[in-house]
Amino acid sequence: MKILALEKEVRLSQPADTQPYLAEEAARVYELYQAGVVREIYFNAAAHTAVLILECADADEARLALDSLPLVRAGLSTFEVIPLVPYPGFGRLFRAGSPKTPIPPGGSR
Repeated sequence: MKILALEKEVRLSQPADTQPYLAEEAARVYELYQAGVVREIYFNAAAHTAVLILECADADEARLALDSLPLVRAGLSTFEVIPLVPYPGFGRLFRAGSPKTPIPPGGSR
């Protein structure tokens, strides 16, 4: 199952609070990446918080992986875990009475 994980700062921290954990944090994320748990990782440009895509059996497994991160263990961050499912809407395009092929933006059939 694909999981979206959005980092939430538990408390306002100064760079000096997180600095001792950053190398270990990067190493742990890399281990999870190598294990196929973390598939993608980004930063929210506005908040400078992590945004991860994980591949796990379920949300509980994702939480266990995220709880292994040093910043989470130190109480400096937590994650909102959002299980994702495939978008079912494309099926509407191919029901009886619907166009056989989607119309491209600005195009015609």
